[in-house]
Amino acid sequence: MVEIKPTGPSLGAAVEGLDLSEALSDRDFGIVLGALGRYGVLCFPRQRLDAAALKAFSGRFGELEVNVVSTSFQDDKHPEVMILSNIIRDGRPLGLADAGQDWHTDMSYSRTIAFANVLYAIAVPRRAGKPLGGTEFANMHAAYAELPDDIKRRLKDATVLHDFAKFWDKMRDKPGSKRQPLTAEQRRKKPPVSHPIFLTHPITGRKVLYANPGYAIRINELPQAESDELLEFLFAHQLQDKFRHVHQWTEGDVLMWDNIGTVHYARPDYGPDEHRLMKRCQVMADRVFDSDFAGRAIFA
Repeated sequence: MVEIKPTGPSLGAAVEGLDLSEALSDRDFGIVLGALGRYGVLCFPRQRLDAAALKAFSGRFGELEVNVVSTSFQDDKHPEVMILSNIIRDGRPLGLADAGQDWHTDMSYSRTIAFANVLYAIAVPRRAGKPLGGTEFANMHAAYAELPDDIKRRLKDATVLHDFAKFWDKMRDKPGSKRQPLTAEQRRKKPPVSHPIFLTHPITGRKVLYANPGYAIRINELPQAESDELLEFLFAHQLQDKFRHVHQWTEGDVLMWDNIGTVHYARPDYGPDEHRLMKRCQVMADRVFDSDFAGRAIFA
């Protein structure tokens, strides 16, 4: 029997009673979908998955991205499964080492945005027995709800331009980064795109603030200076402590989070000899905005 246990005041729940190496029943799928909308971040502890099983579970929720930049860090047989790691093996990095170490929403730079991220922990860095590399989240349902009314009215029909290069270049500038500059072809495949600044969440039916420090570069309907000032306000607003939740990893955790209703940040508080190894699938929002799909959610 599936049991949902809330883990934080603003976000987060543990999901007990599911073995993700086996196919979900339709009812269990609906429970997970509803819980993801309600809690934003779900942890499935004590899982044992190979790449095929991680891909199969993730693929129930939408099309899986094949990353156009980090092709060296994909599973050999399942390119939808990306490897995130700081481990060096035979002189070569095992995975993408600095992924996600700043606040962002995955794939907001894509015309088809991301619905969910699924991350499976294989090795977790520790120091004095304490896990490092926690992933932190902020609740964008709550961030929208607590915006001043005049800001909601002012931006009611506004759109935001999101650019993949903003986050990539920011990560390249960090000390020790081994990221290469984007090629002209990579930039051509990821041109800036615009999305409404306030999205209606497909599962909850409530508004979320859909602008993030990683990729948002301009409110299209405002002059540049006014846009810059308002984006800075929104970024500070959405990252208030009262909206936040941190997940401390344990080996065997599968963490699934809603990219529409949250922003996230991977804490880089571990060194090169404190090894981290994760496998990830990125679920696109190609199905969730369909009413028949979203209507399968069960709010247990």
